Amino acid sequence: MVSRCANWISTTLFFGRRLFASRRQHSDDDTGYGEALNVMNMVRTFEDAGAAAVHIEDQLLPKECGHLNDKKLADPRDLVAKVTAAVRARRHLYVIARTDAAASEGMDGAVARAKLYREAGADAIFPEAVNSADMLREFARRMPGVPLLADMTEFGKTPFFTAAEFDEMGYRMVIWPVSSLRVANKAQEALYAAIKRDGGNHYVVEQMQTRAELYATIGLHDYEALDASIVQTIVPEGPLPR
Repeated sequence: MVSRCANWISTTLFFGRRLFASRRQHSDDDTGYGEALNVMNMVRTFEDAGAAAVHIEDQLLPKECGHLNDKKLADPRDLVAKVTAAVRARRHLYVIARTDAAASEGMDGAVARAKLYREAGADAIFPEAVNSADMLREFARRMPGVPLLADMTEFGKTPFFTAAEFDEMGYRMVIWPVSSLRVANKAQEALYAAIKRDGGNHYVVEQMQTRAELYATIGLHDYEALDASIVQTIVPEGPLPR
């Protein structure tokens, strides 16, 4: 178990540092991967990986997608404890508290929870699966002065709005969390359909990222230069005098 945990942390740090190196990233950390002490460890791990912000939510495990029905909510005191732990553990991380209460507890429940999380130290609030412009505006009106985040996922409960429209409603941060995955999956379906139809990939090559573009994206040449510099600095020891 210790070895597996160490491997998970090492993998998170390795890929996180690569991903976060050139831009500020916000990480979705579900329910915090455990209780308060686990949240503290999570915060330090993602900070070490280079993340700028995380959000944690008030569902019970096993959690559901925020836009599905029958979500089970934890006692708000549970997320209060986790937010408190996250704020205590962080060095610079921006802590966002997500509440899924709008669907089952209504606007009053969502606002009440959000205020508790804000009092616990959350830097911003994320009301999930709010299903109309009127609800989005009401939530923002009842949380004056609090930074708010909106989720513009597709095929969910929230209607389509632009970043400018969210801004007008009082939401200074917007995420499109699954958009790139959905586009990529659709492209892969088209690729394999073409291979099945044509017996090869020759008709879809122009739609692909080239090898040079891939290497530029992952920074391969930087790693090659680093490797070469390390090799060059190794100086063999000469024989000792007799």
